[in-house]
Amino acid sequence: MPARSEFLFSACTYLAALSRAPADAEQFGIVAPADGATVIFVHGAWADGNSWSKVIVPLAGRGVGVIAAPIPLTSLGDDVTALERVIDRTAGPVVLVSHAYAGAVISSARNSRVKALVFINSLVPDGGETVADVFYRKPPHPRAPHLMPDANGYIWMPNDAFATAFAPNASPSELTVLAATQRPIAVACIKERLTAPTWRSTPSWYLVAEQDQLIDVDTQKFMAARIGATARSYPVDHSALITAPEDVVDIVSEAVGSIGKSPNT
Repeated sequence: MPARSEFLFSACTYLAALSRAPADAEQFGIVAPADGATVIFVHGAWADGNSWSKVIVPLAGRGVGVIAAPIPLTSLGDDVTALERVIDRTAGPVVLVSHAYAGAVISSARNSRVKALVFINSLVPDGGETVADVFYRKPPHPRAPHLMPDANGYIWMPNDAFATAFAPNASPSELTVLAATQRPIAVACIKERLTAPTWRSTPSWYLVAEQDQLIDVDTQKFMAARIGATARSYPVDHSALITAPEDVVDIVSEAVGSIGKSPNT
């Protein structure tokens, strides 16, 4: 076995060589579909990338390039930076798809290859607004949980609220997994103001969840109209990506199909 100093020297030499070498798409996992756009899914609060699994599989089966972007939920700025790193792993046109809180994230990512935005009952602030501004635009649904940050400044979803508000149409096993794998959101995420949201210059789609018990339905319709989105309304709960994935697949497919037809392409 080589000495520790020899191992460290070899590792450092390898890393230095990588920094000088030209990027190789396959080596660094760059997603470049042969035809069409890459869809990047961005999860909201109290979830992770696996929440998109029922949408990812059918789209991938149709030959669509798909990625679930991991965001830390530590601040809006951190989350946007994390998303932009994922966009950098792609080549060609990109469609960004958000759920809930992540509407603010995809509205803040700046890359000329992003050709469409899809908001799944998402919170979509305007410039100068915060996520909290639009979330609390109207009183919460009677079944929405009372949410408070913990001592570390993170907000958790009460376990029983997954069944009553987050995903009331989910199966018992799905609810168990959702509660066990939830990721909290930092208060900083919902207090940071947006600047020059990209939905002003990017074609957008919006899925209105008519049975949403977390984000007010009238607020969803208001946001969809304000951003000039192509809106589709369905009788689904807050987590249609889990409980009604076929509706999400349909609206995402519509956005993907628009690539090449927009004057912004």
